[in-house]
Amino acid sequence: MLRPPYTRYDRLAVYYLDRRDVPSVDDPDFIGCWVEDDAAILFFHRPKDDLVNDLCRTTDARLIYRADLDYRDWEAGVTIGSFATGFLLVRPVWEAAGQAAGPGEIILDPSVIFGSGFHATTRLCLETLERVLTATDETIGSVIDLGTGTGLLAIAAAKLGAAHVTAVDVNPLACKVARRNVELNSCGSRVEVVQLDVGGVLPDLRGYDLVVANLYKGLLLRLFAEPRFWLAKMYMISGFIAAMEGELLAGLPADRLQVQLRGAREMWRLWLLRNRRQEI
Repeated sequence: MLRPPYTRYDRLAVYYLDRRDVPSVDDPDFIGCWVEDDAAILFFHRPKDDLVNDLCRTTDARLIYRADLDYRDWEAGVTIGSFATGFLLVRPVWEAAGQAAGPGEIILDPSVIFGSGFHATTRLCLETLERVLTATDETIGSVIDLGTGTGLLAIAAAKLGAAHVTAVDVNPLACKVARRNVELNSCGSRVEVVQLDVGGVLPDLRGYDLVVANLYKGLLLRLFAEPRFWLAKMYMISGFIAAMEGELLAGLPADRLQVQLRGAREMWRLWLLRNRRQEI
């Protein structure tokens, strides 16, 4: 996350260590630690070879690789800036200049986490969220966002009128960034951030009006096979390309679902599904 004296991201110094349990880093150039499987990925604004070497010596960790790259390269060559999707205006924190977010504005620190809004699936989900939550014939009071990343979709749901939003991610750094973004947008009373591995421990989805699952194909298939996943009212499913649709469709419990909408942006796809069960 951004901390003084930094006001935006420019360069990234990235260090990949072969163990996840590294101690916290107290350094003004430190951005965050991404824990993944049995590894820790440390991000800094500038190279910190001596600091990381000392860290490796004290923890018996091994440096697998080191990279120095432009922030645009981390974001797939995209320069992060403001963009609008109908009612919503998303602004990176460095363009907000200390201003409070307005009713339809989202101020975002994208950090090094998925969900800056520039990936086609995130944009597709934002557009569909706005369509669903502003529909006059639909009441969406509660939303759960599985794999929230920066928290962008969860915050958008709150800005669009959802009274209770749960934002879930397995990545500790994603949860820290999401909580910071919830704070930046004064959504703390509506959005709760929870660290949880939904592939291992599925939260109770009963009572939720909408489940947002912008996830990779393998995890979607695992969730589809879990009966407890299908206890909510509606589902927004994305994170897959057209070539994956057949396999994913085959994994759906077709007897209990109705396809409300199919969306597309570039090669990516989205489904909006409604649960047919009357007791939902």
